[in-house]
Amino acid sequence: MTKHQIHVAVLMGGWSSEREVSLRSGAACADALEGLGYRVTRLDVARDVAERLAEVQTDVCLNALHGRYGEDGCIQGLLEMLDIPYTHSGVLASALAMHKERAKAVLAAAGVPVAESLVLSRTEAAKAHAMKPPYVIKPPTEGSSVGVFIVREDQRHPPQELTSAEWTLGEEVMVERYIAGRELTCAVMGDEALGVIEIRPAEGLAFYDYDAKYAREVQFTSFRPRLNQMFTNWYRSCP
Repeated sequence: MTKHQIHVAVLMGGWSSEREVSLRSGAACADALEGLGYRVTRLDVARDVAERLAEVQTDVCLNALHGRYGEDGCIQGLLEMLDIPYTHSGVLASALAMHKERAKAVLAAAGVPVAESLVLSRTEAAKAHAMKPPYVIKPPTEGSSVGVFIVREDQRHPPQELTSAEWTLGEEVMVERYIAGRELTCAVMGDEALGVIEIRPAEGLAFYDYDAKYAREVQFTSFRPRLNQMFTNWYRSCP
């Protein structure tokens, strides 16, 4: 099988709160893979994804899904059952990393310092300060800063948005001690660290929230060599 014969299904969209950015990043990844010569099928994932994957007969899936069902071990477990190779972390790592309370428990057990926190219902969190401000309120299983509030020292009451009838981010929230500091991120592919990046919100933004992350179009051109390397490594590992 040559590179041009490898069939990649790019999984994107889904039904999480991050659907729109997943469609954008998935399309960018698919464009880059097609530019490298791979055969690509773009799948806007719905609950019939198993049937769709059986129809297209892909060799490997690139997971460009964001948020719940895409990053929390769900799609990974399905792909394991279907015996389809896929990119990014496996079932357990995905499930732990996407659940903030469980991730912190694992990190604390390994000796990594973590911020003080507790999990309670959103209605309880909205009644009165669960801890002395400043603190952060966040859904335990969402990504991309969806549903995050920073409660400052001068705020007399918690955010009342938590009691809104339009709230769709689950009945539990995490209340976590606010720790000021720099935000650094580093991706690792295999045994190679791809470089440390410091993230700074634009002037006038309280923090690096969802809009700050995705307000501008992301350019993936520079990722093409990495995508090529990713699928070359996958091809070489095949029996």
